[in-house]
Amino acid sequence: MNGASREALAAARERLDALTDSTSVDASSLADELAAVTALLDREVSLRRVLTDPAQAGEAKAELAQRLLGTQVSGPAADLVAGMVRSRWSQSRDLVDALEELAASADLTAAQKAGKLDDVEDELFRFGRIVSGSTELRAALTDRKATASAKSELLRGLLGGRAQSATERLVTRLVTAPRGRSLESGLESLSKLAADRRNRMVAVVTSAVPLSDPQKQRLGAALAKLYGRQMHLNLDVDPEVLGGIRVQVGDEVINGSLADRIEDASRRLAG
Repeated sequence: MNGASREALAAARERLDALTDSTSVDASSLADELAAVTALLDREVSLRRVLTDPAQAGEAKAELAQRLLGTQVSGPAADLVAGMVRSRWSQSRDLVDALEELAASADLTAAQKAGKLDDVEDELFRFGRIVSGSTELRAALTDRKATASAKSELLRGLLGGRAQSATERLVTRLVTAPRGRSLESGLESLSKLAADRRNRMVAVVTSAVPLSDPQKQRLGAALAKLYGRQMHLNLDVDPEVLGGIRVQVGDEVINGSLADRIEDASRRLAG
């Protein structure tokens, strides 16, 4: 997003945070309602265009949203959507993308309140690794001929009772309503969104053998100092990474042995 849409999304994020800070708002239920509105506006192109028409007054669009949604979703959800359509959007589809992000953020907030956000982050990463390692599973989850209910049932068998409820909900929405995204890019976006809940960056660490707890702590601390932000480590093991590790932070890839990288980080910090 850029321009007006970026500003509108930032304002919507603040309103969502204010809503979910309230103990009277069930973040998981709010996530479901925002996901339902996302599906509605993704499907009803003409309605989406009306609600984002820059020629129409913001208050008139908000009143329309309230009339349409007032009996379908809770008051907080309707108010949040009404506030969003008051804003100016560069493209009508940006509103749908923003709603989808807010739905995911609400589920992640519920996990954070329950003290399960770290588990959700790890499970999203591990599920992505499972998918990348199984062409049959990926084909089943991305099969355009398969129904949403069939995909949901498959995911229940894979994740039900084995993952946090927020993880299952996030992955199920992504698989059943990909909205043009690949499964991999969708999972990556969810992982980044989860990390942002704690203002953290994500480092994907691939090592030849599992890292010990002291190694994880040293690496995490060094990366946090280098990048100036708390770092969440997504750990993977690949025997082909001989004698060392591979660290990817965003688009930057760091290769080298663990000891060398920690030593280099210390030298750079020392100036």
